[in-house]
Amino acid sequence: MYHNEPDEPINEADQDDNEEELQRQEEAYQRQYENEHTWEQLQEDEHGMLCVDRIAEQRARRKRLLSAAQTARIRKGMIRYMLLVIDLSRGASAQDFRPNRLSCMIRVIRTYIRDFFDQNPLSQLGIMLMKDGVADRLTDLSGSPEAQIKKLGEGNLGASGDASLQNALDLGLNMLKSVPPYGHREMLMLFAGLSTCDPGNIGTSIKACKEARIRVSVVGVAAEVYVCKRITDETGGTYGVALHEAHLEELMLSHAPPPPATSAHALAELVCMGFPQRTAEDQAGAVYVGAEVKLAAGCYTCPRCKTKVPELPCECHVCGLTLISSPHLARSYHHLFPVPPFEEVQPAMLRSAVMGQAGAQGPRGPVGSEVSEDCQGLGCFGCMRDLSAALHQTDDGSGPQGKGAAGGAAATAPMVLTCRNCRMIFCFECDSYIHESLHNCPGCEILGMGASSNTSV
Repeated sequence: MYHNEPDEPINEADQDDNEEELQRQEEAYQRQYENEHTWEQLQEDEHGMLCVDRIAEQRARRKRLLSAAQTARIRKGMIRYMLLVIDLSRGASAQDFRPNRLSCMIRVIRTYIRDFFDQNPLSQLGIMLMKDGVADRLTDLSGSPEAQIKKLGEGNLGASGDASLQNALDLGLNMLKSVPPYGHREMLMLFAGLSTCDPGNIGTSIKACKEARIRVSVVGVAAEVYVCKRITDETGGTYGVALHEAHLEELMLSHAPPPPATSAHALAELVCMGFPQRTAEDQAGAVYVGAEVKLAAGCYTCPRCKTKVPELPCECHVCGLTLISSPHLARSYHHLFPVPPFEEVQPAMLRSAVMGQAGAQGPRGPVGSEVSEDCQGLGCFGCMRDLSAALHQTDDGSGPQGKGAAGGAAATAPMVLTCRNCRMIFCFECDSYIHESLHNCPGCEILGMGASSNTSV
């Protein structure tokens, strides 16, 4: 025999609160993820192939160039002494990066070393390792990228134990305390852990680095750690956490250009330098060079004390004179006077300029290419690439002018840019090459030599 109890009364107020809570959660979800439906942004051409919006990618890349150009008038540290600290604790063996964090970190470090010396030819770099609660010196400060990379491949880079940020700061302080006063002292830590195992108070080490004017920056591959944030804030460095492999490389390479000079380096100071000559690489004339007294065939002779040194740039281990070569000095010139950023030309302005040239100066357009009545034959001044497709785009880049919106045509239209001084036009690839590698505008160089050109917008 079953006893049926009366049903409990339904509370309508609680039911209304639950519905309102579900509605608020749904609205919050839509606000957070409404722009993450990336599959809805895909476009197909007439053949059913996916179209890639290269213009958006190119504009994102140009933002980095423009941000670098905005700091052109800021005084920068041209002679840098950088210590690269690599975390080899057990956190580096995690496999959230492919194939693991350590392999990805070493690959990015090799790229960073080459880029660092390419943009800082007068600087020196050394490598430190953190593992098993201690910090060890892998290489001393030197100006040879290949020697650093070679030593990095020969070292014992197995991940084990815990990292010690305090020991790394103390060792870096001892290595950088002998740097000349005109040099910029920096440490860049590649941190893979979530904790630090320190023998004492790390605040004392942070204060010592701040007093020694050592700029400490941290790039994390795990998650943000408070002590790393504190180190960078007190020493004037930057802190970033990588989201994926490409972001890790981007964060590392952002530390390659010279940083702004601190107030301690605001006063101008003359630096005495020597320009040694290289001896012939003859095995019969091999001599002992450097502080390590190694037998080598080719070397450089200090102009002050006639001591043999193995590489440039460096400091003479006998008289302390800074030794460089003239190409090193010339390569650092573009940081003082960079090429001004190019301006993007809208299709309407481009069409009016080309048609005006054709009517006023005859049927010749940029770089001497033929211009017909439908505005064909527009070319890049640098690589002679045909840029005629840009003439048929609307100003918003939605598609060819007068032909409707076609996704494929909008994606393949090239970006056209012009120099502010010489008014020559260039494609996006030439713009990137000029600002990142060449550091000279070809149009301005030609006009500076007295040559004339019709390529203007």
